[in-house]
Amino acid sequence: MTARGWFLFSLMGVIWGIPYLMIKVAVDEVSPSMVVFARCAVGAALLLPLAIRQGGLWLTIRSHWRPMLAFACIEIMGPWFTLTDAERHLSSSTAGLLIAGVPIVGVVAARYFGGEREHLGARRIAGLLIGLAGVGVLTVPHLTGGDARSLGEVLLTVIGYATAPLIAARRLKDVPTLQLIAPCLTLATIVYAPAAAATWPASMPSSEALLSLLALGILCTAVAFVAFLELIKEIGPTRSTVITYVNPAVAVAAGALFLDERFTATIGVSFALILAGSVLATMASAPKGSADPDPVPVRPARQWLRRGADPRPERDEAGAR
Repeated sequence: MTARGWFLFSLMGVIWGIPYLMIKVAVDEVSPSMVVFARCAVGAALLLPLAIRQGGLWLTIRSHWRPMLAFACIEIMGPWFTLTDAERHLSSSTAGLLIAGVPIVGVVAARYFGGEREHLGARRIAGLLIGLAGVGVLTVPHLTGGDARSLGEVLLTVIGYATAPLIAARRLKDVPTLQLIAPCLTLATIVYAPAAAATWPASMPSSEALLSLLALGILCTAVAFVAFLELIKEIGPTRSTVITYVNPAVAVAAGALFLDERFTATIGVSFALILAGSVLATMASAPKGSADPDPVPVRPARQWLRRGADPRPERDEAGAR
């Protein structure tokens, strides 16, 4: 990986590891709706002018408004609210660790809803089970009272984060990132504006809460989406997902350093299990019964000559061998 790739990877590992800390600080003084509204409004204010400057924004929206609406609901409007509301009762480190289960749910979602039946070998199935065990170790102590509701909200967040990329990959792969994210953030801002107005704080929030809201909008939303796009271009979409393994460590460290959240043995064990399970579950594996996942058909030279064809592998309409 190039120096630029390592820089972007490190940047994303930190940027998407600190939202849990920022949310925890902000939600102590303002409502979850206000947090989502402020985050989306700041992000939209920064990215929408850039998307308009690219040209063709309105044509893009008109041509792809249905999958864009689905993406906005599943990736932004739903998960950002449920995660923020959950952190009223859960620590930021717990929320960050639970979100680390996204790759595990993503493997299952891609298997059954991704359009292509990807082979799940013994190693990947073992990874799913190990990761689920880690989630279980972390959640069992919280299965009482308000914590149970918060765990359900985090589960909905995980499902949203895991399934939204399927929509982007299948229906929005040709849409430029700015022209996808900016309209989605703008729509979320409009949707959450009434709820934010209704729960507007009676007094000015502290400087810590205001800075957290600003950081959520600038760093964790606007900068994060642009940096992630560049990371994908630099090292590819598959290797880019490895940042998911770094984010929980950042979330746990930030919670311990700035919020005095305890790093217990339970957190350590669950982190190790979720990390190991995610790595195993997302490893590429060859199709069953084949050592080469993309074999090239070999035909005798005489057959090529008889047909008068170019002796190169045939390709279907999608460009696959």
